[in-house]
Amino acid sequence: MITAGVDVGAATAKTVIVADDEILSYAVMPTGDSVARAAEKVTRAALEQARLTMPDLSFVISTGYGRNSVAFANKAVTEIICHARGVNFLIPAARTVIDVGGQDSKVIGVRENGTVSDFVMNDKCAAGTGRFLEVMAGVLGLAIEEMGPISLTSKEPCTISSTCTIFAETEMVSLRADGRTREDIVAGIHRAVASRVVVMGRTVGYREQVVFTGGVAKNMGVKNALEAGIGLPILIPEEPQIVGALGAALLARRELGVIR
Repeated sequence: MITAGVDVGAATAKTVIVADDEILSYAVMPTGDSVARAAEKVTRAALEQARLTMPDLSFVISTGYGRNSVAFANKAVTEIICHARGVNFLIPAARTVIDVGGQDSKVIGVRENGTVSDFVMNDKCAAGTGRFLEVMAGVLGLAIEEMGPISLTSKEPCTISSTCTIFAETEMVSLRADGRTREDIVAGIHRAVASRVVVMGRTVGYREQVVFTGGVAKNMGVKNALEAGIGLPILIPEEPQIVGALGAALLARRELGVIR
């Protein structure tokens, strides 16, 4: 049986196709201005890679903030549950998931069987999310993917104390005026993001293994700052953006009575 998970986030849409507990294909693309259109487009892209069509799918689960707008989904499931399931499949020893996406961040406690023990989520403020990084990158005239490598060369990371994105932007402009290097400012930005996530997640607690997912997981500067903040090593899946969609595809197999 072939199933699909479709994770429509604020920044990107992801689809994973699964058969017999194996990932057949996946696709990732910007969500754009239409959740419904992005969900269909990314799913068709994943199907094309697997040389399949929509009728080949036995069950589809949607997740993410746009999950209720995926017309072809058989069921919608919260991304918290899907991330726990996806991480458990990829890294069975995982007990904590840190997920930082475009518009929210969350810390999830994961049981041995891949279910959620506890979680906390920030979806009301851009601080501690990918959007915060995008705004700061724009002020510095950097592409978002440049920030990680640049921060790793920092000698003295700046302290950015503002918890509001707008005020942090003003603070960063002041740091530039004071002659602080771009490397130190970017490293400070990463520390600011990480500190917000670390504090938020203390209500859940950090237990090994800790796994970092979401688009921001591709930024080694944030990963290093998180490790320093929680005092534990962090693992990153090969493709951290598809974990929620993978979990949804696996849960779809359970809906069909095919349990891993």
